[in-house]
Amino acid sequence: TREVEVAVSRDCATALQPGRVLVASRNFANDATFEIKKCDLHRLEEGPPVTTVLTREDGLKYYRMMQTVRRMELKADQLYKQKIIRGFCHLCDGQEACCVGLEAGINPTDHLITAYRAHGFTFTRGLSVREILAELTGRKGGCAKGKGGSMHMYAKNFYGGNGIVGAQVPLGAGIALACKYNGKDEVCLTLYGDGAANQGQIFEAYNMAALWKLPCIFICENNRYGMGTSVERAAASTDYYKRGDFIPGLRVDGMDILCVREATRFAAAYCRSGKGPILMELQTYRYHGHSMSDPGVSYRTREEIQEVRSKSDPIMLLKDRMVNSNLASVEELKEIDVEVRKEIEDAAQFATADPEPPLEELGYHIYSSDPPFEVRGANQWIKFKSVS
Repeated sequence: TREVEVAVSRDCATALQPGRVLVASRNFANDATFEIKKCDLHRLEEGPPVTTVLTREDGLKYYRMMQTVRRMELKADQLYKQKIIRGFCHLCDGQEACCVGLEAGINPTDHLITAYRAHGFTFTRGLSVREILAELTGRKGGCAKGKGGSMHMYAKNFYGGNGIVGAQVPLGAGIALACKYNGKDEVCLTLYGDGAANQGQIFEAYNMAALWKLPCIFICENNRYGMGTSVERAAASTDYYKRGDFIPGLRVDGMDILCVREATRFAAAYCRSGKGPILMELQTYRYHGHSMSDPGVSYRTREEIQEVRSKSDPIMLLKDRMVNSNLASVEELKEIDVEVRKEIEDAAQFATADPEPPLEELGYHIYSSDPPFEVRGANQWIKFKSVS
């Protein structure tokens, strides 16, 4: 009994350290197996598995990442309304299972390119909240040195948000061509929305990718509305996963991070095996309007948004799974929430205090490793120096 008393008092002492919640003495499961929704398939004999194992470590990591993306987007909303962030700003709250789940299914050496709803992907590809928020506010400490803004952020093996609807899809096929040309066992995730899915250049990219068997995963993030137009009003066929025709496809529950992860692993393995491109449709939902200038309730009801929030929220789904399977406690997840909020607040402080880039740097970084040269300004008498 003496040993038990010592052990208990030691556990209590550990648990009562400042900032620690009383979870130290509780035994959690190391992993748990979950059933996930079966994917709809096109030109595939077999699809991703319908059960998957989630480890406690991975579950906590995914929860923290999704919660960080959610809080970061809500902070961006607040800064926009305060007119600290200006211009275009497209938020991805509600779609966190897509960016976190896709990253969980690939390697850091793989490649990703997306449209302009890009903040979540910028974070999951490895940049800090501080660099993202500072880019949104146009400051020197931003990931593109304050010169890219919401739609133009980049990281290693992340080729940005792209402002032209659908234009990133041929670029993604080009990145996949580079992967094949260089003989590397890498794939490129090429994302676009349901609104871009009817663009001609997408079908041209499909054709080239299939002819050349490029390791490209074409991913349609179907959040049901292209700007203010529902998919039913915009597309004669809303089976986006079948749109590749001669390219195999799968339709995935984009609100379930485990579903997205397993489908991505499956698609990546398919591409790496040399079979060519594959299509994924992620069925997801955005809580905000199309952009900050869209209130988001003129073409859909508040009740619809609330129903998705209450029944299909990706963070809530993961939280319930983890708590019910003894992978984590409610208190532990609340502690993560507190830490995330503090991180976001600190990043917002930096993003509002950091200086803007000086005017003389306007022409910098046009090329990556060229000697300095002059760039003409708005007229021929204004010159800016460009330094790599």
